[in-house]
Amino acid sequence: MPTRARTRVARGAGGRGRTALAAAALLLAVGAPTAYVALDDGAGPAVPAAGVPGSTVPAGARAHAETRLLFGTERPDGGPAVTDRQFTEFVDRVVTPLFPAGLTVQEGRGQWRDGSGRIQRERSYELVLLYPAADAAAAHPRVERVRDSYRRAFGQESVARVDDRVRVDF
Repeated sequence: MPTRARTRVARGAGGRGRTALAAAALLLAVGAPTAYVALDDGAGPAVPAAGVPGSTVPAGARAHAETRLLFGTERPDGGPAVTDRQFTEFVDRVVTPLFPAGLTVQEGRGQWRDGSGRIQRERSYELVLLYPAADAAAAHPRVERVRDSYRRAFGQESVARVDDRVRVDF
């Protein structure tokens, strides 16, 4: 007489744990991006954001340009890295006079692949500038002046630039 293999399905804490984990992952995947995009400070009614399904922006938001500049601190010639003090002085001396309305500086860690294929890592800074979209053409040469000044002052090969259109409500 042939024998039948019996398979038991484990039930209990392990099954509930997997279900809870799957539910949490789904909540994060679906809910978190919407939550970050739809933040509203209560300054007014929220309206749908153009091009971002399910998101909103405050009704008073205006069209702005956002420019982010990414500054490395390691010097290609092997010299000493740019210090916090040197970078702060650079911002005070060069950036603030060109963009007196305000800016944001964030510290970070960057990496890139060099010509030999090795990953190079370095401490970095991200400078965020917001200005009315109508002023974008006038801001362009000022942004380029910041990039050129940093390259020359600290012997850098490049300063990355990222431009985007955004809606801003202060």
